[in-house]
Amino acid sequence: MKHKAEKLSVAPIFRDGVVLQRDRVIKLWGSGQPGDGLRVVFQGSTLHTTVDSGGAWEIQLPPMPAGGPFELRVRGSSEELLVRDVCLGDVWLLGGQSNMELPVGRTLDLYAEEVAHAKNPWIRQFRVPMTYNFHEPATTIPGGSWESVNPQSVLEFSALGYFFALAHYEKYRVPVGLVQTAVGGTPAEAWISQEVLLKLGGYEEILDQCKDDQFVIETETREMERLQQWYHKLQSIDLGLSPKHSWSDPDLDDSQWDSLQVPGLWRGSKLETVHGSVWFRKTIDLPPELAKKGALLRLGAIVDGDETYLNGIQVGATEYKYPPRKYPVEPGVLREGANTLAIRVISNRGVGGFVPDKDYCLDYGDCKVDLTGEWKWKIGATMPTLPLLTFFQYKPSGVYNGMIAPLAGYAFRAVLWYQGESNTGAPEAYERLFTALIKNWRDTLEQPDLPFLFVQLPNFDPSLEGTPGLNWAKLREAQRRTLNLPHTGMAVSIDLGEATDLHPQNKKDLAHRLALVAQKLVFGEPVVAQGPICESIAVEDGAAVLTFRHAERGLRVRGESLGGFEVSGDGHTFQQAQGELIGNSIRIWNPTVPRPLAVRYAWEDNPRQANLYSAEGLPAPPFVLSVQE
Repeated sequence: MKHKAEKLSVAPIFRDGVVLQRDRVIKLWGSGQPGDGLRVVFQGSTLHTTVDSGGAWEIQLPPMPAGGPFELRVRGSSEELLVRDVCLGDVWLLGGQSNMELPVGRTLDLYAEEVAHAKNPWIRQFRVPMTYNFHEPATTIPGGSWESVNPQSVLEFSALGYFFALAHYEKYRVPVGLVQTAVGGTPAEAWISQEVLLKLGGYEEILDQCKDDQFVIETETREMERLQQWYHKLQSIDLGLSPKHSWSDPDLDDSQWDSLQVPGLWRGSKLETVHGSVWFRKTIDLPPELAKKGALLRLGAIVDGDETYLNGIQVGATEYKYPPRKYPVEPGVLREGANTLAIRVISNRGVGGFVPDKDYCLDYGDCKVDLTGEWKWKIGATMPTLPLLTFFQYKPSGVYNGMIAPLAGYAFRAVLWYQGESNTGAPEAYERLFTALIKNWRDTLEQPDLPFLFVQLPNFDPSLEGTPGLNWAKLREAQRRTLNLPHTGMAVSIDLGEATDLHPQNKKDLAHRLALVAQKLVFGEPVVAQGPICESIAVEDGAAVLTFRHAERGLRVRGESLGGFEVSGDGHTFQQAQGELIGNSIRIWNPTVPRPLAVRYAWEDNPRQANLYSAEGLPAPPFVLSVQE
């Protein structure tokens, strides 16, 4: 039951600029004075309802075609409420973790020119505020507003969501609404109701624990104090922060410092086990024509945090490892001849360093000054490992209760989902968990056949995170098997990731693939929306013959020869296989495996050999299948 309220209001998601789902019954709700009679006027329809004893009201508008902008009026006995700029179009619920949340502003290396003049009043995003609740499903979200696309606002849009919306708008020419609920780092169980988790089993203890408000408050307070103390002590003992002679000073003599190649993680070096602060310095010689200009200092990504100085002037700082380091350098900071770049790297746990395969340069637009190579380094201070923090938004059912449950009754065209990175620690459980999540959301949102379109995890090298293995490959397989659930579709991204970056920037090509899936699954368009999917395996003359669907125009190999396939004679030990294309089939073999029992493709966390595509240019998803299947 909604909370009591005297002031007439609509739920936050129905604020000015709202996009309502076309061609569906539209449920509106809000709060008011108990017993007050309300009249709702929209698009020539007038409907009546009464605020219930709990101060809540709701009403249903009939299905309407796309259009807008319109006005919605809600009139009570003594108040009137006006919602402006209402549109009818297609509304997409964006869910998952950081790769769905990742804003356009983090992708400007690829799309800066494209979004510099972006303006589209028909594409809008509503960002549901991050909140969690461990006691019960919430009935309202704490706020939020609808924003349409302009050069400033688009930087805060989900990049995947924006490019999907753009593709959708260009095809259908109807308003597009994005309701953004993704929260970085969240595992799937955080987005599932307590009721469903209890049926799955294994979550009882943590669910009970998080209901203890005192436990949550004390944990957050204790850990924040510990974090602040850690950084305060580091500041106080760091030799490089001496007010008399800072190690950022360009006149500092660093000739006796040790040397290290940058970029690179510290694994295998003297710094591998160091936590605390390590200072790095490099001299950059600039000609007069470059010294006079401003530039963009690119420092790839740094594990974990950094403070960066040029000629003693701080030009940037980042507190954690994932954001790309791109620091503007104003004219006047650089000078002709020798310039000193000093970086205070803070490593709090794990292995620190400079992430490889990234740009490390002074970027002038038309030229770059390379910063890779030998750097000087010296430890500023050593500290004990900073213990992991507890992020309660990651805990089971919390964000489901706070961010999904309050949307019950709001009509969506489909869910767009990008998540799984935070479940790679237990990939074997993901298929069951993800399937339960999809069914749970459909029940909650009161749309039993709600299409659920998701991204299969891209290529990535998790050894950089200290977790080598095949867990990403296993989780991709769990995602592929979830396609057995009706009204689901998957966009394959095995060729769109970045081995050294958990957050690949190429969200536009991925959005295009997701848009194709939507056109096929949601709108029934006669498009090819999926790369080749293996549907059967037969054994002929010691080789495995694989047939594929979604390959009516044949299969394609990018490169000189087919790669990424392995065969097994016992279902456990796999050997690299040779292969050849035969129409929409593939014959693969290995002389040491005379009778294959299983085949797998692209079965690595970061598969470099995967090169099988459809004639339309869509990649085949990684898979493992036995002959019996």
